[in-house]
Amino acid sequence: MCPVPNGDAEVGRLAGSAGGPARAAVVGTGMIGGSVLLRLRDAGLDVAGWDPDPATRRYAREQGFACPDTVEEAVADRDFVFLCGPLPSLPGMLSRVAAATDEDCVLTDVGSTKAALAAFADTRGVGHRFVPGHPMAGADRAGVASASPALLDRAAWVLCPDPAGVVAFRRLAPLIIDVFRARLVPMSPTQHDTVVALSSHVPHLLAGALAGAVQEAPLRDAVLALAAGSFRDGSRVAGTPAERTANMLLSNRERVLEELTRVTDYLDKLAGAVRAGDAEALTSRYRAAAAARTVLAGRNFASRERAFPVAGDADAEVAYLWELGAAGGYLSGCRVDAGTVSYIAHLPADAGPV
Repeated sequence: MCPVPNGDAEVGRLAGSAGGPARAAVVGTGMIGGSVLLRLRDAGLDVAGWDPDPATRRYAREQGFACPDTVEEAVADRDFVFLCGPLPSLPGMLSRVAAATDEDCVLTDVGSTKAALAAFADTRGVGHRFVPGHPMAGADRAGVASASPALLDRAAWVLCPDPAGVVAFRRLAPLIIDVFRARLVPMSPTQHDTVVALSSHVPHLLAGALAGAVQEAPLRDAVLALAAGSFRDGSRVAGTPAERTANMLLSNRERVLEELTRVTDYLDKLAGAVRAGDAEALTSRYRAAAAARTVLAGRNFASRERAFPVAGDADAEVAYLWELGAAGGYLSGCRVDAGTVSYIAHLPADAGPV
């Protein structure tokens, strides 16, 4: 696998819209937003934060951050703004921040669903500078005290480019790659929501079901006394703050229910084999399931480069990016130079041409 560029060495390449050093703001400084804030500062960017909670703003100031009392002050004259509040707050905050920033300011978010917010941005006329985003990292904790500059390090970070906003994507992508050392996964908003339903949202349902069943079990304390790695791993995200989990599941409800059916169908087949005492069927299905775990544990990637004219067909460029993400690939480079935008892509070695 090709190494991701060193963020601290590359951040000097990130210029603001006026030609000077890039300036960023983070709106919502809980665990994820606080981690973004810390990493941006550690990388040497001029960064300001804002949070609706006065105590959190005071804490940020005590840590040496610029953290004004109004979001409008925090985002003024910034080149990039990260929206990191709870999912239900994002549409309203996007409108507020868009009104308080220049046309050259690129807006993004870190929410766990993308299609609804992308559509909202389009209806508000800011889709050309809003790039929906989702870093695939986190913890079963909340609050700024849980933030860490390393939390998002080398994470898979989804960005959702759109032909109307391809210029904003080209500006944001190097920041995500170079500062966070991220594996940037480009996807359409719909692709993202479909994929995370099975990779993230349904696992939260399963973890809640497992931990909840134990909580209600007659021998709960005995079960917990014997709980080993399988229970701890399978129930870990049940410890995520309940409101955050509920917001995530409800914001992607249709796709979550669709993918949950896929999981319950497979579970029914496993249970049917147990009920029938069919060792052969049970073994076969667990071997098939193990194949996914094997791929997750280690996968070989092949590097490919692709270039597009800056003033060329944005639809073709975005179609390539969406296809790359859908094929399991990611970007480790995005550079605009001499009228050309160049991408360094990495695809699973067994993937077809993209």
